Amino acid sequence: MKDKLTIALDCMGADGAPMVEIEGAALARIRYPKARFLLFGRAERIRPLLDGHPALVACSEIIDTDQVISMEDKPSQAVRRGRDSSMGRAIAAVRDGQADVAVSAGNTGALMGLAKIMLRTMPGIARPALASLIPTYRGESVMLDLGANIDCDADNLVEFAIMGAAFARSVLGLQEPSIGLLNVGVEDLKGNETVKEAAERLRATRLPMRFVGFAEGDQIPFGKLDVFVCDGFTGNIALKTLEGTARFISRLIGDAFRSSLMARLGYLICRRGIQQLKLHLDPNRHNGAVMLGLNGLVVKSHGSADGEGFATAIGVAVDMARHELVQQIASDIEGLTETGGNGRQAVAR
Repeated sequence: MKDKLTIALDCMGADGAPMVEIEGAALARIRYPKARFLLFGRAERIRPLLDGHPALVACSEIIDTDQVISMEDKPSQAVRRGRDSSMGRAIAAVRDGQADVAVSAGNTGALMGLAKIMLRTMPGIARPALASLIPTYRGESVMLDLGANIDCDADNLVEFAIMGAAFARSVLGLQEPSIGLLNVGVEDLKGNETVKEAAERLRATRLPMRFVGFAEGDQIPFGKLDVFVCDGFTGNIALKTLEGTARFISRLIGDAFRSSLMARLGYLICRRGIQQLKLHLDPNRHNGAVMLGLNGLVVKSHGSADGEGFATAIGVAVDMARHELVQQIASDIEGLTETGGNGRQAVAR
């Protein structure tokens, strides 16, 4: 397990950049004292903020980058002219071996496009996938793909399952995570031919994961599985629905406790429990989506994250780099090929 890590930060991506990134790095420096940071962005804006954190100054280097990709930039435009941006140069640091992982809160489409072009897809992986931790009743689960791939075949879903399992082992510390394919029912006869074929192949694998079959959407918030696998179209809708439901419930609870004097008194009694609920659902505690399947590690933070949230994304990056996630995925894909569990791989051999 790697201990001393170098983390490349795009310091111009968050809504509150670069303050959010510097505050997040300062918190991460406390949690990971052996980490080193490369700070990409406009030096005249970064340096005054960095000077307020002497401990971070000692382990950081500012790389002055004038060009910035905005949230309004179209991904195609960002990919064409974004290599010299703070985002592009942070990814390049991973590609060139100067950093172990890159973290950005910038434009998601641009980050995905630049990462795919600059890092390239791993051998044996047809498409990279976007994965994230989601809060559940049991704690946290992994879900992928969350929007990188709208249309997927069975081979893609098998590869997503393998990458999701490796991610769960690294970030959640699970030796044999449970895996399921999102479907319209748990019965073997339900679903389209794509998910049925993927399930058949996953049942035949002999990798460090436990495939349990199909899962329905109502199992996600209860954390019935460690990893939920689906195409990007389904995953993005499911994720946004979960996030909207969490906000909906929080608003209903708030309205209920403000509805009368007795309700306000009831809030005083229940306040500790309500605060624990809000903390569990706080997106800053579950921040950090990962581009899996590339020849390098890239983490996407929410653009609206605060310093605590950005530090959480850095923590996800540290966990992946420490456990050498890229090498884990490569080893599992090789094992899948040897067992013939992937149709595309077997034909290629």
